[in-house]
Amino acid sequence: MTKILVTGSTGQLGQALRSVSDLYSSLSLHFFSKQELDITDTNAVESVFTSQPWDYVINCAAFTNVDLAETEPEKALLINGKAPAILAKACKRNGIHLIHISTDYVFDGEKGSPYTPQDLPNPINQYGATKWEGEKAIQAIGGDFSIIRTSWLYSEFGNNFYTKILKKAEAGEPLYVTNEHIGSPTYAKNLANHILTRTKNSCILKGISHFSDGEAMTWLELAKKIVKEKKIKTSITGSKKQQASTLRPFKSVITD
Repeated sequence: MTKILVTGSTGQLGQALRSVSDLYSSLSLHFFSKQELDITDTNAVESVFTSQPWDYVINCAAFTNVDLAETEPEKALLINGKAPAILAKACKRNGIHLIHISTDYVFDGEKGSPYTPQDLPNPINQYGATKWEGEKAIQAIGGDFSIIRTSWLYSEFGNNFYTKILKKAEAGEPLYVTNEHIGSPTYAKNLANHILTRTKNSCILKGISHFSDGEAMTWLELAKKIVKEKKIKTSITGSKKQQASTLRPFKSVITD
């Protein structure tokens, strides 16, 4: 049986992986929260990685608060940039394949057409910059690794765009959503199934790849889609104004 260690198990993707794990009987997934495994602690990582013969590590742990990364860049860099290097070194030493999740925010959004894995990153905020540092560190260390960039991840788990919109809509609050930014919204369970299916079939792509649900839209269009699917009647107004001061790529659609 293939043994998989999952870091950041209480995050959005970690919970999505747990929710679909029963569909993969040939995979034995072991979930570790931040409290159970601090990926910034070299000794803790080495101890867990050598505790049993793991085949894969799926790194779902990340500092994902884009705005907070601007005010806490050192913390964001530690988790998004330096910790992946710790994981990559431990994986290489122990013959483990590292699957690391990255983001469309490594791009500046100025290309005008969908980004491919071959496009050169140029992040415009601290979150994207720290995730790019993590990618570079993993590639420099080498070993078996797969870096999967995804975009606009949403789900019913945790605090994300989907849950925020749904909560406000169900409460009858009017919604004001930016219609400036364009991306590829990705349902976390779809990404989880993509990872586990390819792992089960031993065809996980090495190097850098992209995964999204493929449909390009604005945050406003996604909000309308969410409330329509849930059959909620509410007022949704488009806004040209960014909801936060942090720079975000205006068009970060990704494709393979």
